[in-house]
Amino acid sequence: MAINSQTKNSKKLMNVAIIMDGNGRWAISNSLNISKGHKKGVEIVRKIVEESVRQNISSLTLYAFSSENWSRPKAEIEAIKKLVIDAINNQVPELIEQKVKLKFFGHVNKFGKKIVSKIEEAENATYTDEGSLNLNVALGYGGRQDFLDITKDIATRVLSNEIKIDDIDEDTISQLSSVPVNDIDLLIRTGGDRRISNFLLFQIAYSEIVFIDKYWPDFTKEDFIECIDNFKKVSRRFGKRI
Repeated sequence: MAINSQTKNSKKLMNVAIIMDGNGRWAISNSLNISKGHKKGVEIVRKIVEESVRQNISSLTLYAFSSENWSRPKAEIEAIKKLVIDAINNQVPELIEQKVKLKFFGHVNKFGKKIVSKIEEAENATYTDEGSLNLNVALGYGGRQDFLDITKDIATRVLSNEIKIDDIDEDTISQLSSVPVNDIDLLIRTGGDRRISNFLLFQIAYSEIVFIDKYWPDFTKEDFIECIDNFKKVSRRFGKRI
């Protein structure tokens, strides 16, 4: 487990993001259909959400399906779509009980009206102003696409005189981004790869980054707690000399 230190004295862990990589490879290594790997991955999500609530984390942002994942085999994509619906049906009652506020982001419309409708129902059902955790799920999301969408939005607003060029700043980017959280404190990636794969490019500028060799279905609550404990030991300076 490697942690890349970057920044501030604050030990409070507010916003965590996870690239949940390795479902397919886990399935293959266990001689299972790839869809079984994704199903096992959903079970791990439930455990990590529960632990996030216990740890008093403000938000947990999960990379469920990237904009690049559309290039995967059609059968796998259809299995993922079904899994999204099943996961919402099975887990929303638990999220409501735990006061977890669910939010999906990305180009969700590409998943079709049935899933969009189910997502809207889930978001409405879990909406609360006094939640214990904001659970953000990236679906059909890509960091570069998000920047492109933001750029087009800003250009349109400038042309319509809604905003002036000199008024554009980092807050503008944050407000127009589809991502529901501004700054990620800790980014965790499972599966053994050392890259961020187009995830939250703006939001992870000063994140601590942990790479885990385990596939996501093998990731445990204890692994998650270790990541959190290591984060709390890091001196975060944000470019300042202390």
